[in-house]
Amino acid sequence: MITVYTEIEKSLQEVWDKFTQAEHVMKWNFASDDWHCPQAVNDLEIGKQFIYTMAAKDGSMSFDFNGTYTEVEPLKKIAYTIEDGRKVMVTFEEINSKIVVTEIFESEDVHPLEMQQFGWQSILNNFKNHVETTN
Repeated sequence: MITVYTEIEKSLQEVWDKFTQAEHVMKWNFASDDWHCPQAVNDLEIGKQFIYTMAAKDGSMSFDFNGTYTEVEPLKKIAYTIEDGRKVMVTFEEINSKIVVTEIFESEDVHPLEMQQFGWQSILNNFKNHVETTN
Protein backbone atom coordinates (compact mmCIF):
# COMPACT_ATOMS: atom_id res chain seq x y z
CA MET A 1 0.00 0.00 0.00
CA ILE A 2 1.17 3.52 -0.79
CA THR A 3 -0.03 6.63 1.05
CA VAL A 4 -0.01 10.24 -0.10
CA TYR A 5 -1.65 13.22 1.56
CA THR A 6 -1.99 16.98 1.59
CA GLU A 7 -3.34 19.67 3.91
CA ILE A 8 -5.66 22.30 2.45
CA GLU A 9 -6.74 25.59 3.95
CA LYS A 10 -10.33 25.70 2.69
CA SER A 11 -13.67 24.41 3.92
CA LEU A 12 -14.41 20.70 3.93
CA GLN A 13 -17.35 21.25 1.56
CA GLU A 14 -15.18 23.13 -0.96
CA VAL A 15 -12.45 20.47 -0.83
CA TRP A 16 -15.01 17.69 -1.30
CA ASP A 17 -16.73 19.46 -4.18
CA LYS A 18 -13.51 20.19 -6.05
CA PHE A 19 -12.35 16.60 -5.58
CA THR A 20 -15.57 15.05 -6.84
CA GLN A 21 -17.04 17.41 -9.47
CA ALA A 22 -15.88 16.52 -12.99
CA GLU A 23 -15.48 20.15 -14.09
CA HIS A 24 -12.93 20.62 -11.31
CA VAL A 25 -11.21 17.23 -11.76
CA MET A 26 -10.28 18.33 -15.28
CA LYS A 27 -8.36 21.28 -13.82
CA TRP A 28 -6.09 19.33 -11.45
CA ASN A 29 -5.93 15.64 -12.39
CA PHE A 30 -2.45 15.39 -13.94
CA ALA A 31 1.04 14.86 -12.53
CA SER A 32 3.02 17.40 -14.58
CA ASP A 33 2.46 20.56 -16.60
CA ASP A 34 2.94 18.76 -19.93
CA TRP A 35 -0.16 16.64 -19.22
CA HIS A 36 -3.82 17.54 -18.75
CA CYS A 37 -7.21 15.98 -18.12
CA PRO A 38 -9.32 16.92 -21.16
CA GLN A 39 -12.34 14.87 -20.11
CA ALA A 40 -13.82 13.68 -16.83
CA VAL A 41 -17.04 11.86 -16.02
CA ASN A 42 -17.90 11.12 -12.41
CA ASP A 43 -20.98 9.30 -11.13
CA LEU A 44 -20.28 9.41 -7.39
CA GLU A 45 -22.47 6.54 -6.16
CA ILE A 46 -21.66 3.05 -4.93
CA GLY A 47 -21.50 0.72 -7.92
CA LYS A 48 -21.16 3.60 -10.39
CA GLN A 49 -18.02 4.68 -12.27
CA PHE A 50 -15.68 7.52 -12.99
CA ILE A 51 -13.61 7.93 -16.15
CA TYR A 52 -10.83 10.52 -16.27
CA THR A 53 -8.90 10.94 -19.51
CA MET A 54 -5.27 11.81 -18.90
CA ALA A 55 -3.32 13.04 -21.93
CA ALA A 56 -0.01 14.52 -22.93
CA LYS A 57 -0.59 18.08 -24.14
CA ASP A 58 1.47 17.37 -27.30
CA GLY A 59 -1.00 14.61 -28.25
CA SER A 60 1.62 11.84 -28.09
CA MET A 61 -0.19 9.74 -25.48
CA SER A 62 -3.42 9.43 -23.54
CA PHE A 63 -5.23 6.91 -21.37
CA ASP A 64 -8.41 6.63 -19.36
CA PHE A 65 -8.09 6.25 -15.59
CA ASN A 66 -11.31 4.68 -14.39
CA GLY A 67 -12.83 2.78 -11.55
CA THR A 68 -15.97 1.76 -9.73
CA TYR A 69 -17.03 3.21 -6.38
CA THR A 70 -17.30 0.74 -3.51
CA GLU A 71 -17.91 3.22 -0.69
CA VAL A 72 -19.03 6.84 -0.56
CA GLU A 73 -19.45 8.71 2.74
CA PRO A 74 -20.04 12.36 1.80
CA LEU A 75 -17.44 14.74 3.21
CA LYS A 76 -15.55 11.81 4.79
CA LYS A 77 -14.49 8.94 2.57
CA ILE A 78 -14.43 7.56 -0.96
CA ALA A 79 -13.29 4.04 -1.84
CA TYR A 80 -13.07 2.59 -5.32
CA THR A 81 -11.58 -0.20 -7.36
CA ILE A 82 -9.51 0.79 -10.36
CA GLU A 83 -10.18 -1.05 -13.62
CA ASP A 84 -7.09 -3.26 -13.03
CA GLY A 85 -8.50 -4.44 -9.68
CA ARG A 86 -6.41 -2.30 -7.32
CA LYS A 87 -8.17 -0.70 -4.36
CA VAL A 88 -8.01 2.98 -3.42
CA MET A 89 -9.32 4.80 -0.35
CA VAL A 90 -9.51 8.59 0.00
CA THR A 91 -10.32 10.24 3.32
CA PHE A 92 -11.16 13.84 4.19
CA GLU A 93 -10.51 14.96 7.78
CA GLU A 94 -10.61 18.35 9.44
CA ILE A 95 -7.53 18.71 11.65
CA ASN A 96 -6.39 22.01 13.17
CA SER A 97 -8.53 24.12 10.81
CA LYS A 98 -7.15 22.36 7.73
CA ILE A 99 -8.60 19.59 5.60
CA VAL A 100 -6.28 16.61 5.34
CA VAL A 101 -6.88 14.57 2.19
CA THR A 102 -5.23 11.15 2.36
CA GLU A 103 -5.10 8.62 -0.47
CA ILE A 104 -4.09 5.03 0.22
CA PHE A 105 -3.74 2.80 -2.81
CA GLU A 106 -2.47 -0.60 -3.84
CA SER A 107 0.68 -0.40 -5.93
CA GLU A 108 0.99 -1.91 -9.37
CA ASP A 109 3.86 -4.14 -10.55
CA VAL A 110 5.06 -2.17 -13.58
CA HIS A 111 6.61 0.99 -12.10
CA PRO A 112 8.81 1.40 -9.01
CA LEU A 113 6.96 2.25 -5.78
CA GLU A 114 8.73 5.62 -5.51
CA MET A 115 7.58 6.58 -9.01
CA GLN A 116 3.98 5.66 -8.21
CA GLN A 117 4.07 7.60 -4.95
CA PHE A 118 5.63 10.62 -6.68
CA GLY A 119 3.00 10.60 -9.44
CA TRP A 120 0.01 10.34 -7.10
CA GLN A 121 1.52 12.95 -4.76
CA SER A 122 2.08 15.32 -7.69
CA ILE A 123 -1.57 15.00 -8.69
CA LEU A 124 -2.65 15.62 -5.09
CA ASN A 125 -0.37 18.68 -4.97
CA ASN A 126 -2.10 19.98 -8.12
CA PHE A 127 -5.42 19.40 -6.39
CA LYS A 128 -4.33 21.41 -3.34
CA ASN A 129 -3.16 24.26 -5.58
CA HIS A 130 -6.44 24.23 -7.51
CA VAL A 131 -8.56 24.33 -4.35
CA GLU A 132 -6.55 27.05 -2.67
CA THR A 133 -6.33 29.34 -5.73
CA THR A 134 -9.86 29.13 -7.19
CA ASN A 135 -13.24 30.23 -5.88
